[in-house]
Amino acid sequence: MPIYTPEVNEFGQDIPNFSLPATDGKTYSQSQFINGKPLVVMFICNHCPYVQAIEDRLITLGHDLKKLDIHVVAICANDAISYPDDSFENLKKRAEEKAYPFVYLHDETQEVAKTFGAVCTPDYFVYDNNAKLAYRGRLDDSWKDASQVKTRELYEAVLELAQEKPISRPQTPSMGCSIKWVK
Repeated sequence: MPIYTPEVNEFGQDIPNFSLPATDGKTYSQSQFINGKPLVVMFICNHCPYVQAIEDRLITLGHDLKKLDIHVVAICANDAISYPDDSFENLKKRAEEKAYPFVYLHDETQEVAKTFGAVCTPDYFVYDNNAKLAYRGRLDDSWKDASQVKTRELYEAVLELAQEKPISRPQTPSMGCSIKWVK
């Protein structure tokens, strides 16, 4: 399946290198999350109404995948000056308030987001057991109303990748707010 976002990323590419501070006070690199299982990297933020609408589902995803020893990593790359809800201090507060079951990283320079080719919040990058890009779709089939979800598309794709199976469903692009780039 062709990828539908910037030409920066194509299926089969290795996960980009990164080293970013996290809301837990540590600094993480991509190598710390590679364990021979799929890896979910999601670009989110605090202020985006699309992310707010699915936040509880992201938390559920984090818990469900943690049980399978599959890492989920969140990254916020938004301009925190223009969008103070997305400041590092506010990211920390939100991660603590909601007890995020995943690492929440801050990409202040926005270089990591650019390297990934992230374009919106939320934006998902799922890497297979060999750390190759395999999924660039949405979380599920109802961004706004959790009661309308019929298919957990990202979760099901991760399960297939974990079993070294091809992804069986078409990948529908994620919908959200554009990343707030520093001008």
